[in-house]
Amino acid sequence: MVGMRGAYGGGGHSNGNESRPLGGAAAAAPMTTTSTEIASMAVHKVAPPPPRSTASKMKARVKETFFPDDPFRGFKGQPLGTQWLMAVKYLFPILDWLPGYSLSLFKSDLISGLTIASLAIPQGISYAKLASLPPIIGLYSSFVPPMVYAVLGSSRDLAVGPVSIASLVMGSMLRDAVSPSGEPLLFLQLAFTSTLFAGVVQASLGILRLGFIIDFLSRATLVGFMAGAAIIVSLQQLKALLGITHFTTQMGLVPVMASVFHHTMEWSWQTILMGVCFLLFLLAARHVSMRWPKLFWVSACAPLASVIISTLLVFLFKAQNHGISIIGQLKCGLNRPSWDKLLFDPTYLGLTMKTGLITGILSLTEGIAVGRTFASLKDYQVDGNKEMMAIGLMNVVGSCTSCYVTTGAFSRSAVNHNAGCKTAMSNVVMALTVMVTLLFLMPLFVYTPNVVLGAIIIAAVIGLIDFPAVYQIWKMDKMDFLVCVCAFAGVIFISVQEGLAIAVGLSVFRVLMQVTRPKMTVQGKIMGTDIYRDLHQYKEAQRVPGILILAIEAPINFANSNYLNERIKRWIEEENSTQNKQTELHFVILDLSAVPAIDTSGIAFLLDIKKSIEKRDLELVLVNPTGEVMEKIQRANVPQNHFRSDCLYLTTGEAVASLSALAKMTKP
Repeated sequence: MVGMRGAYGGGGHSNGNESRPLGGAAAAAPMTTTSTEIASMAVHKVAPPPPRSTASKMKARVKETFFPDDPFRGFKGQPLGTQWLMAVKYLFPILDWLPGYSLSLFKSDLISGLTIASLAIPQGISYAKLASLPPIIGLYSSFVPPMVYAVLGSSRDLAVGPVSIASLVMGSMLRDAVSPSGEPLLFLQLAFTSTLFAGVVQASLGILRLGFIIDFLSRATLVGFMAGAAIIVSLQQLKALLGITHFTTQMGLVPVMASVFHHTMEWSWQTILMGVCFLLFLLAARHVSMRWPKLFWVSACAPLASVIISTLLVFLFKAQNHGISIIGQLKCGLNRPSWDKLLFDPTYLGLTMKTGLITGILSLTEGIAVGRTFASLKDYQVDGNKEMMAIGLMNVVGSCTSCYVTTGAFSRSAVNHNAGCKTAMSNVVMALTVMVTLLFLMPLFVYTPNVVLGAIIIAAVIGLIDFPAVYQIWKMDKMDFLVCVCAFAGVIFISVQEGLAIAVGLSVFRVLMQVTRPKMTVQGKIMGTDIYRDLHQYKEAQRVPGILILAIEAPINFANSNYLNERIKRWIEEENSTQNKQTELHFVILDLSAVPAIDTSGIAFLLDIKKSIEKRDLELVLVNPTGEVMEKIQRANVPQNHFRSDCLYLTTGEAVASLSALAKMTKP
C-alpha cells in the first residue's frame, strides 16, 4: 500500500497548492524524536483509489467518449413495454410533441412556416443554380427533406433546405470532372450519388456516436472559411449581375476576376441596372430587419418580392429580348424518384465519395451549430447525435427523391425563430407550401431573371462575413487568427476544399503541438499565504530556497514524455547554476494536480527522471497525483518501491513545509 505525507485526497484540478491540513496537521514527515518541529506533524496514510477491473474502466471510458449525453437514462427499472416506447420516442422525436399539439401552437407554426417558405422558394432556385443543377432541384430539396426532418429532428427552430456553402462546394468539386452543360444527366447523377454518400457519412457519425469528429472544425476555421466562401459565392454571381455568357468554371479570385475583365464586351447595362437595383433593395431590407428585429419579415419576404416584381417587369417589357437572361420553362410536378440515377461507376466513385464526405461534414457542422444556437436562446436541449442521424437520413431519402445536400440554414432558421415557431411543424408547413408551388405555380417562374437570383444569393451570403468575430479572434488568440486568415486566403486564392484542408491541418497541427509540448511552469510561494503559483504570472510569488517546484498541466504520454524529461533536466541545471551555496538545490517537487491521465511511457518518464535527480543528490517529490495517475504509480511501485510514502504529498504547501523542516533537521 502506498501512503502519502499529508492527507491524499485523490484527483481534482484545484492545482493542489492550497494546504488543507486534517486534524490540525499542516504537513507530515516520518515521526522522529530528533526534531520537535517534525514530531508535531501527523502522518496520514490513505489507500490509493479503490481497485477497478480493466473491463469496468474501459466501460466507463467508452461511455464517456461515445455516450456523454447518456441517451438511455431512465430506461432502467421500467417495464419492457415502457422501454420500447421510450426507444421509439428517442428515434422519432415527433412522438414527444405531437400528442400534446394544440391549435395555438399550430397558429404560430403556420405563420413561421409560410414566412420561411417565402424565403425558401427563391433561395432554393438560386442555390440549385449555384450548384450548377436545374432550378427545379432546389425546390425538390425544399420539399422532401423538411418533411423527413420534422419526424426525426430534435430542434424546434431549424429550417431545412439547400444552403450556399454546400451548394458551392458540391458544384465546384463536380465541375472539375464533368461539365454540367455538356453532360447534364451525368452531372445530375453525380450530385445525387454525392448526396447519398453525404447522408451515409452524417447518419453513421450519429449512429456510431462519432460526432466529436466535426469538432476538428474550430471556430476560427469556420469563421475564415465562411468569409472566404461568401466572397467566392458573391464573385461567382458576377456572371449573372453583368450578363456575361462565357464565364470561368474555376473558383479562385484571380481566374474569376480575369474572366470578368476579359469579357467586358459581354456586359449588359440592362442586366447591371436591374441587378444593382434589386441588390440594393435586398440589402436595405436586410438592414431594416437587423436594425429593428420586430421587422424580421421585411428581409424574409424581400427575396420572394424581388422574384415577383422582376418577373412581372421582364414579362411586361419583354426584357428577355434586350439581353436579360431568364430561367425558362419549369415543369410542374412533385419530386421524381431518383434511386435509378445513383451512379456507382468506379470511374466516378472516388469523386462522389470525396464530394459527399466534404459536403456532408460542412452541412452537418452548419446544421448542428445553427440548431444549438437557437436551442440555447429558447433554453432547450438539442441532441447532437439525433441531429446527425436526422440530417443524414433526410439526405439519404433526398438522394432517392431528386434532392441534393440539405441541412439547417442559418438565414431561414433565424427567420423561423423570429417568426415565433413552436415546433418542427413549421418545416411541414414550409414543405406543403413548396408542394403547392411545385404542383401549380411553376409556370409563373418562366420569366424570372437570373440576375435577381444572383442578387438574392449575394444578399444571403453577405451575412456569413463576420467582422466582429474576426476582430475578437485577433484580440484573443493570434494563432487562431492565423488559422482564420489561412482558411480565408486558401478559399480565396486556391479553392474551397483546399482552403478548408489547410485550415483544418493548421488547427490539428496546433493541437499536436500542445500535446507534444505541454505547458510547464515554475512555481513560487505568494508571500503571506500558503499558495503556490506560476512565477511568471504572479510577480508577488517568490522562489522557495533549495526547492524547485514544477507544475505539469497536461496528460503525460508517449508524445510528450521525452520533452518533459529534457525540460525538467534543463530547469535543474539552470537552477543549480543560479543558486548560491547557502541556497543549494535539494528537492524537486512535481505538481501533478493538472495531469488527468498517464500512460506507460509517462510512468517510465517518472521513473527515469527520479533516477536522474537522485544521481544529482537531489530528491524527487510528487504532489497530488490524480486517481488514474496514482493507481499506475502504485502498480509501478511493486515490487521495486520506486516511490516511497514519504515522496507523495497532498498539496505543495504540505510538501514544502515538510521538506523545509527535514532540511533544517539534517543541516549540520
